[in-house]
Amino acid sequence: MIQVCLNGTRDPAESGALPLSPRALAAAAAEAVAAGAADVHVHPKTPCGSDSMSPRVLDPLLGGLRGAVDVPVGVTTGAWAEPDPLRRVERVRSWSVLPDHASVNWHEEGAEELAAALLARGVGVEAGIWSGTDGARLFARSPLRPRVLRVHAEVTDRDPESAPATARALLGELGDLGGVPVLLHGEEGGAWPVLRLAARLGLDTRVGLEDVLLLPDGRPAGSNAELVEAAARLVEAAGRRRGGGGADPG
Repeated sequence: MIQVCLNGTRDPAESGALPLSPRALAAAAAEAVAAGAADVHVHPKTPCGSDSMSPRVLDPLLGGLRGAVDVPVGVTTGAWAEPDPLRRVERVRSWSVLPDHASVNWHEEGAEELAAALLARGVGVEAGIWSGTDGARLFARSPLRPRVLRVHAEVTDRDPESAPATARALLGELGDLGGVPVLLHGEEGGAWPVLRLAARLGLDTRVGLEDVLLLPDGRPAGSNAELVEAAARLVEAAGRRRGGGGADPG
């Protein structure tokens, strides 16, 4: 499964291809799904461009996305969108239009309470486990561990040479998840090496302008859909190698 991450916390100056308005995000999501994405992750934005968990921001965005795609749509709940842990829980309880899932960064204060509030409302939880944090350790002892939709294993190492090793170490920290699916992805210089590793291991992955602005050949991506198309080719090639008995080159 390839998830598309449409925008993230990017500054519009970083890429002219970055979708900004709810209408642009809906169009970008539709293009990405047509290119092969099976899931959408988005950062709801205020008119001034800040990430937000406000229902006034979520409602029109989710309405537009649901009208454009027929795949699950998820949102961020990162601490940068609402710094107060108690306020994040209140935001979730105030939502009138619900996403299919939401990511919860397990190393952030109040993650357990936030995840519980999401689950109580029927919203799937993506457990965000970042490399270089104590997220894996905290998640290992969480009573909510069996109930999450998937684990988002996020490799924050942006070095293309070392990122795959960091990814393998993170997967090792996660250990046996008892059947909970893992989505493995990287950022910037580490995005494509980690995506290739995820494809070789048969794991879910994600790509989009939130994570990387360049195509595998180093050219600037013209859209989220272009990134998804490139990822789909890599995943398909890895699947053929696995099917043919090819070895994982590491």
